[in-house]
Amino acid sequence: MRTRTTWRAGLAFAVCAAAGSLQAAEKTVKIGVINDQSSLYADMGGPGSVTAAQLAVADSGLLAKGWKVEVIVADHGNKADLASTITRTWYDTQGVDVVADVTNSAVALAVNRITQDKNKVMLASGPAVSDLTGVACTPNTVHWTHDTWAFANGIGKAVVETGGKTWFFLTSDFAFGHALERDTEKMVLASGGKVIGKVRHPNNTADFSSFLLQAQASQAEVIGLANSGGDTVNSIKQAAEFGIAGGKQRLAGLLIYVTDVHAIGLELAQGLSLVSPFYWDQNDGTRAFSQRFAAQRNGAKPSMVQAGVYGSVLHYLKAVEAVGGAEDGAKVVAKMKELPTDDPLFGKGTVRVDGRKMHPMHLFTVKKPSESRQPWDYYEYKATIPAETAFRPLAEGGCAFASKTR
Repeated sequence: MRTRTTWRAGLAFAVCAAAGSLQAAEKTVKIGVINDQSSLYADMGGPGSVTAAQLAVADSGLLAKGWKVEVIVADHGNKADLASTITRTWYDTQGVDVVADVTNSAVALAVNRITQDKNKVMLASGPAVSDLTGVACTPNTVHWTHDTWAFANGIGKAVVETGGKTWFFLTSDFAFGHALERDTEKMVLASGGKVIGKVRHPNNTADFSSFLLQAQASQAEVIGLANSGGDTVNSIKQAAEFGIAGGKQRLAGLLIYVTDVHAIGLELAQGLSLVSPFYWDQNDGTRAFSQRFAAQRNGAKPSMVQAGVYGSVLHYLKAVEAVGGAEDGAKVVAKMKELPTDDPLFGKGTVRVDGRKMHPMHLFTVKKPSESRQPWDYYEYKATIPAETAFRPLAEGGCAFASKTR
């Protein structure tokens, strides 16, 4: 297990305003960012999520009010058992109040239950499995950034409506990929399309040749990539080598991050459609934050996951201050649902009773190289999907906790 403290809210804050009262010194919050720090999801989450959490702490105003806020980080290696061990240790012996990011859906589903058992808080930004606000919902988890239902609703429906009637899925073989395939297939069928085949690949694989050959042989009009991060980057690059991109078949990247486009390059990524609630060059607020973020990340702009870590931690800290402490996780989450959300990256919104953070999603296409004016200038805005349309209706999620509290 590799756990290390990467940041403490400044030396002055670590002593927690020594000149202050004992009561002020007792106002503490410990945030654990747990994600993939070194593998296929490290670019879209990884160390950048730690930076985002640090910026949220700085912007919360709690430090100036005498609170001690600490951020620690662990690399779960995309292993649910390792993540479970780290999380239990954090909760039981290290005083962690909340875990943030939690990239990888299988990891998130495991950490989700531990968090409820310990009455802590999980701020899920990286995982996409929609079950976190469905059959696996708890009163201790907030699912902030995106989910598989939203991607299926945004991209799946749009592709079918623009002529992509027959589909073949290339799916990452774990909880996230299964959920994204499931939700997209439902949307494709409901929109009048047809699924004629599917194949599942190991998570974090380097060779997609056999899987792409099966997809190519199916002659499906659309090859739906139900994967993410490094797997999406590799599958798109290798699809170009097989002549799939630009031919009779087209790729539908069901979950594309700006960091993926950066890794692929505009020459290969141009024309891809994608859905995201956040883009760094969206407005003055997103640009200002992204400039601060990039200054600490060697010029890299934030992904939607990293933006979600910022937004979720900022709102969490507002709720902690409102209830007077972080000890009772369910109480803090209840306050997060009571308070309207408002931050420069996602704008105004709410946290629904099932833990689903509600905000609009936006449709973008990836620019041609000739259209890009500066580094990380990758997206062209197409349309906005209102929050109530973007995410699964509450009544259809199957969240037992939500049905009891409505």
